Amino acid sequence: MEHILPAYNDPLFSILLIIVIALIIALVTYGWGLYRQQKEQGNLLKFLDKFNTSECALDTNDMPYEEHMFKPLTLLAKAFENAGEYHKAISLYLYLIKNIIDDTGKIELLERLGNTYLHAGFLERARSIYTDILRKQPRNTKVLYELGVVYEMMHQYKKAKEVIEPLELLQEDTFALKKFLDFSQITSNKKTSIEHKISRLKHILKEEPKLYREIVSAMLKLNTQEAWKIIDPQRLKEILDILWFLPNSQLDLDIIMSNKTLRTLYYAKGYIQGSEEQIEKSGIFTLDMLAAAKQNGFEEGDLFFSYLCKKCKQSFPIGFRRCPNCMAIHSVEVEEKIGKSSPKTDYSLL
Repeated sequence: MEHILPAYNDPLFSILLIIVIALIIALVTYGWGLYRQQKEQGNLLKFLDKFNTSECALDTNDMPYEEHMFKPLTLLAKAFENAGEYHKAISLYLYLIKNIIDDTGKIELLERLGNTYLHAGFLERARSIYTDILRKQPRNTKVLYELGVVYEMMHQYKKAKEVIEPLELLQEDTFALKKFLDFSQITSNKKTSIEHKISRLKHILKEEPKLYREIVSAMLKLNTQEAWKIIDPQRLKEILDILWFLPNSQLDLDIIMSNKTLRTLYYAKGYIQGSEEQIEKSGIFTLDMLAAAKQNGFEEGDLFFSYLCKKCKQSFPIGFRRCPNCMAIHSVEVEEKIGKSSPKTDYSLL
């Protein structure tokens, strides 16, 4: 016994013991990591099964996956999404997420999937995917913004404003977004009186002049006289389409006759009469062309509008508060062109 005990004090024995313990720890750590990865993969598959329904237009169940297929399939999915074939894009994204191994790639595809659901109008599904991504990547600013858009579109403005808090912690400038949400919340609240809405909208406009177009449009629906009071003669180009389509009953002739651009606009529209001296050049080419044509007897001219997003450069036939493509705010640019007015009919859908 006396000869055995000293062996424990042997430096070689101590080194071997440390190596054995280190190997055991490494094996346990590896096994635990493998277990967690498999569990995470299982949880992801269960999560994705909620979205893998008969709605999807492509049958990918029997499609064998190979690594070189990743890039062409992601490009194809994006092409489907851009073409508005959202169900096909969703099918491909689900298929890729289930088959690729790279975790970073899965997060990117999940984000694309959430974005597709958002554009397709499946807001609850988009919300579920974004919250799952943020559980793994809480500092993902792009996903935080997209989650806020989902809450906004669901009219859950309180939750949309809660998303702003982590964005501010990440040093994001959220002032414009907060004011945009304030505007959206006040205009959608049916319990608020018209007087209170008008007061709040005027206050928001002072704080955030970028909301000028949206607030003028909202005010014209609430109180025409109050709306005309906030119309800025220097910013008529921004609301040219709104003024052009305004009914005759909502005109304020005193304000119109005191401004040469408004006089030209409503002369070209046919709402007011005026002599050649009264109708001056407005500085807006299309209006001046229409007014000149009208003075020479051509009564069939009209203005047609399209709406460009200054951020993503996509053009749309109808106006927007958020760009339907990139979801940017304050990005709309009104573009007008002259055309021949269509003959009016008395047909009714009823």
